[in-house]
Amino acid sequence: MRTKILTLMLLVSALVATGQELTIPQLSQYLADNPFVMSPTYAGIGDHVKIRLNGLTQWVGIKDAPDTQSLAADMRIGQRSGIGIVLYNDSNGETKQRGARASFAHHLTLDRYDDEFLSFGASYNFNQFRIDIENFDDIDPSVTDDRATTNHNFDIGVLYRKDKFYFSVNASNLLEKDLTQFNPVFEPNTLRNYYVYTGYRYTKNKNSNLEIEPSIFFQLFESDGRSVTDLNVKFRWYDFEDYYYAGVTYRFLNDQIGDPLYIAPIVGFKKSNFYFGYSYQVILNEILGFSTGTHVLTVGVDLFQGLSNCRCTY
Repeated sequence: MRTKILTLMLLVSALVATGQELTIPQLSQYLADNPFVMSPTYAGIGDHVKIRLNGLTQWVGIKDAPDTQSLAADMRIGQRSGIGIVLYNDSNGETKQRGARASFAHHLTLDRYDDEFLSFGASYNFNQFRIDIENFDDIDPSVTDDRATTNHNFDIGVLYRKDKFYFSVNASNLLEKDLTQFNPVFEPNTLRNYYVYTGYRYTKNKNSNLEIEPSIFFQLFESDGRSVTDLNVKFRWYDFEDYYYAGVTYRFLNDQIGDPLYIAPIVGFKKSNFYFGYSYQVILNEILGFSTGTHVLTVGVDLFQGLSNCRCTY
């Protein structure tokens, strides 16, 4: 039994090491009405300076499991553009990373009568990755200090919107990472991944207070060809400018559709200028025997309302 547990922990560590790829972990934060944390194309869409603080505590019950905090903020500049920044801190056992992502987006109007828009976004990424050896057991005597690297990278994306339909295509971490402080034989240096996010916000009629939003998130990693898909649905209840929502997301590897990584209920609300969102990801694979799931918490505030003359930033 002990051997099986140790084997499972090694597999978990391998999965975590693969997931910690010099970027903020991409779980379900974007579903907390915060798509900018996922794509630069959303920078400046909205009539406020939007500030969102995200906290992720993965695999509750497993020692030294991944833990992440991030702060995302974006705002409109001019009538058709937006800027934003994401700051993050991520720890996974004795591996630590922190970084920032600065984004710019420009929004074009294709048809102002049908609310048809096209947005282009780009991000510059800065990441510091470090392996802290001070708590290692049976350390190699030749290893006398921490191992660290600093990487610079870029993301690009395109977002198409027509009325309540949206479709975005993005490419992240375009450049290969620096491996001079690590072993390039065992450490992949290709971080590029590609993802698509699409959905539709459906209301029965203009007077309805209920909105239903099904959406799909697909992500492909170039280094090993693995890919994941999120199937999501959200229900929003509006009370003038305030709203409440509930929904669920279902994530799976695309070669294991019937064996999900997790199912996560999501809830939240926006009251005046304050925002709150919460998700609990229920793990459904072998880790279930050691962890009950993952907490994802988002709080935020909208500041300094400024209406644009262009509906492309609504």
